[in-house]
Amino acid sequence: MNEQTAETPRAGPLSKSDFKFFEMITLRWADNDSYGHINNAHYYSFFDTAVDGFLLHVDMRSTLAGEYQTLVVASECRYFRQISSPGVIQVGVRIGRLGRSSIAYEVAVFNDESDEAAAQGQFVHVCVNRASQRPVAVPESFRLAAQNF
Repeated sequence: MNEQTAETPRAGPLSKSDFKFFEMITLRWADNDSYGHINNAHYYSFFDTAVDGFLLHVDMRSTLAGEYQTLVVASECRYFRQISSPGVIQVGVRIGRLGRSSIAYEVAVFNDESDEAAAQGQFVHVCVNRASQRPVAVPESFRLAAQNF
């Protein structure tokens, strides 16, 4: 859906204008590590929280429930600059690629200091049948909603 993706090896940081949806997250003291910046492992939690917020915002969480389930099958993050608590971050979410059974979300973390991402990456869901746990096609209603993002 977007030409520049988080997979592009030498892509620089994305900007806030690359996203339509943002999830606000308040940083906690416990998110900092001994170096005084947000520990790298916490970014994956930020991504998960933001993607779920995106799904709720576009009213797709209920579509990807019931007989369907989404499983995280891959995630990645690249870091451009440090951020630390206290503060609030905005995590931008957009759909980078919509496959037959997979949805690759592009995510980027922003703070108030810059319009460029402090970190960005990808968060990939595969849609499966809840009973069989086998991949199934992403529901058509999700595909239609995804065209706006």
